[in-house]
Amino acid sequence: MESAYVYLGVALVSLLVVLACRRRSAAHGCDGLRLAPGPWQLPVIGSLHHLAGQLPHRAMRDLARRHGPVMFLRLGEVPTLVVSSREGASEVMKTHDTTFATRPLSATIRVLTNGGRDMAFAPYGDYWRQLRKIAVMELFTARRVLSFRAIREEESRPHFRLDMDAVKSVIFDIFGAGSETSTTTLEWAIAELIKNPKVMHKATAEVRRVFEARGAVAEHALGELPYFHLVIRETLRLHTPVPLLLPRECQEPCQVLGYNVPRGTQVLVNAWALGRDERYWPDAPEEFRPERFEGGAAAVEFRGTDFSFLPFGAGRRMCPGMAFGLANVELALASLLFHFDWEVPPAAEFDMSETFGLTARPKAKLLLRPVLRVPIVGVLSTGKGDR
Repeated sequence: MESAYVYLGVALVSLLVVLACRRRSAAHGCDGLRLAPGPWQLPVIGSLHHLAGQLPHRAMRDLARRHGPVMFLRLGEVPTLVVSSREGASEVMKTHDTTFATRPLSATIRVLTNGGRDMAFAPYGDYWRQLRKIAVMELFTARRVLSFRAIREEESRPHFRLDMDAVKSVIFDIFGAGSETSTTTLEWAIAELIKNPKVMHKATAEVRRVFEARGAVAEHALGELPYFHLVIRETLRLHTPVPLLLPRECQEPCQVLGYNVPRGTQVLVNAWALGRDERYWPDAPEEFRPERFEGGAAAVEFRGTDFSFLPFGAGRRMCPGMAFGLANVELALASLLFHFDWEVPPAAEFDMSETFGLTARPKAKLLLRPVLRVPIVGVLSTGKGDR
């Protein structure tokens, strides 16, 4: 019996030694590299048990608070660097932008994108550069975005031949992923306005005052709505549509905040965590306050130059359809506020929790009762107060 306890003791000591060695090797890498710190790992699954049962961006934010703004995880067999600070994001998407400009292609992504033929996941190189050039110069220019409003088509002259697989993949990016992010942002904006009636009243009053004489929302005049745009900025800050942005991959060894990043490492920038970090947003970062952009955060923009606010990413792989997505959200939200008052049905539960998918959408469906205040010409022309 005593020998059994001895063997058990030896086994436990051996296990502790192995775990200690694993932690030491994880900290310094198999080649003596200084890898970023991170939580303890298990064979095969790596760090996945630290994320189980939680939303990934929230779990990674909590882990980063313990292990630091640059953190090393192993998601199964995939070495992953998670960046949760403005300084780290700047090094990834500005200082070493070219090094991290490509995308990792998992088996699933390869199937969904025809082997990386779309614009979002195409490997960094000549094909991606030509594809993005066409998108930026032919699809997402200010002129083209305005032309979409009138549903007009103009002849475009691509700079290189696109095969049908590439065309289908780009269409999926625009009308699949693009519409998903716009819809998610619109849902969160309405939800936050319902939850914050003073903000709803102020935004609605501004929209109706500007467009009252016209009887409808005119897209070219949306620039006359300063508070309305603060609402959209605050929505993007608090509810980043793609919380971890799209993953990047390290193409050659480099360092981020002094830590070695081996080639082939997947990199995730937790834009959701950045938008709620009290270091960058000291005035109640978890609360919906559009007025914060009238004060100390007035100069903070989301167009890829301020690395504490990255709803569209930054650098070479920044979302090229930002103007297109914003136009969809702005026109729809302004129209909903102009024509309708919105009421929560009696006894309805208001759930602001998220569900994780292509985007971080509200978990529960937003059930509201629209009350018509300004008739929609040619569609709804009945009197005020209609439901």
